[in-house]
Amino acid sequence: MAEKNLLHEALSTLSVVEIREFGKFVRSPFFNNRPQLSEYFDAWVHAQSGQQALPNTRNADVSMRLTHSALLALLEKYWMYCEKFEDAERAKIRLAAVYRKRNLSKHFRITLREARQSRERRPWRHADYYHDLNLIEWEQYQYDTAARRTESLNLQSTSDLLDTAFIARKLRLACLARSHQAVYRADYKMGLLDAVLPYVETAGLLHIPAIGLYFHCYRFLNDSQAVSHFDSFKTMLFEHAESFPIEELRTLFLLAINFGIKKINESSEGWLRTTLELYQSALERKLLLENQHLSRFAFNNIVAIALRVGELDWTEQFILDYRSLLERQWREVTASLNLARVAYMRHDYPTALRHLQRSDYKDLLNNLIAKTLQLKIYFETDEYDLLDSHLTSMSTFIRRHTAIGYHRTNYSHIVYYTRQIMGLNFRDLQAVAELRSRIEQEEILTEKEWLLGRL
Repeated sequence: MAEKNLLHEALSTLSVVEIREFGKFVRSPFFNNRPQLSEYFDAWVHAQSGQQALPNTRNADVSMRLTHSALLALLEKYWMYCEKFEDAERAKIRLAAVYRKRNLSKHFRITLREARQSRERRPWRHADYYHDLNLIEWEQYQYDTAARRTESLNLQSTSDLLDTAFIARKLRLACLARSHQAVYRADYKMGLLDAVLPYVETAGLLHIPAIGLYFHCYRFLNDSQAVSHFDSFKTMLFEHAESFPIEELRTLFLLAINFGIKKINESSEGWLRTTLELYQSALERKLLLENQHLSRFAFNNIVAIALRVGELDWTEQFILDYRSLLERQWREVTASLNLARVAYMRHDYPTALRHLQRSDYKDLLNNLIAKTLQLKIYFETDEYDLLDSHLTSMSTFIRRHTAIGYHRTNYSHIVYYTRQIMGLNFRDLQAVAELRSRIEQEEILTEKEWLLGRL
């Protein structure tokens, strides 16, 4: 087998369609006048289909190495060409510049008008929209100054659009940095951000979705008590969702969802319903799919939140509708676990236990969730001997897994406080009150509500 090299690694990423199109590119004399490049590429294509083997390149001579280098450069040129012309409307702006430089005034005006109209017809009003309008205005300015046909120039609109594009991008970057800091210690210097934030308010730019959304987002990410900013963000997000391409819209929803989960973990009131609504809207827009799959983590989160809200029928339908979008290796275990959670909430404990026994929980967190559900069922059905044995087994399991940080603390607390309740003398009101206070004060305890309910 031929040795892996930069060229072969790059070629291996091509899809069937790209192989065909790049073949045309290589054989075009406009792009390539070296026959050996097309010959080598054809040989590589045949090697992929098993028709022939490429020569071993481990000790390739200078000529072969030059061929590899030149073909890789041609592949890079092909990718740049595709990237450059992927957006036909933006290409029109570059075409207008060509007409301007060649003094083809009529062609320039028609092309620039078409570029402007194409941008206005598209629904997106993100930072790139304002950036492109700025490029159009800049072309218009250069044309007007060269032609000297007017004394009034469009420098104001050019400046305004440049500011809008910059501020939108700056605030978006600030939100991403702030969100990243929540999971990874990093000290990002945001430069002009301190000047941008007050300017947005004084200049009246909050009504622009590409600015207002990220402004409010940065405010609530920077101050978790700034609930009014979250409310403004959510209202604007739902009103202007169609103004953003899907990748950016996904980012906006995830920023809000992650904040909602943070507030839920802090036991803040009112955030369960809000976060569920965000999840539901994201599901309707297919924003949570990655490579056409829904992650099991998002799946579990949605079920957990919906159950706590009390949406049992919706949750069961969600599991049945979306289980096919889970990755195959996690599909049955995740679906069974969550159907068990629904059955538990309906007090149908036999069905819940049957679902729990249906799958092998190889995933550590799924295993802990399943064990916790069994714990609650044994407690609520007065199976105290089974519960005692189960708690001992669960403690051993948790001790063996030391690398799960937050989750190890959380599930250790669940086991500990369950045992405390089992041994509690409920006639001793002071002891009950003290245990209630200790549970309420725990910062890491996902089953706090259930434990307090047992008291």
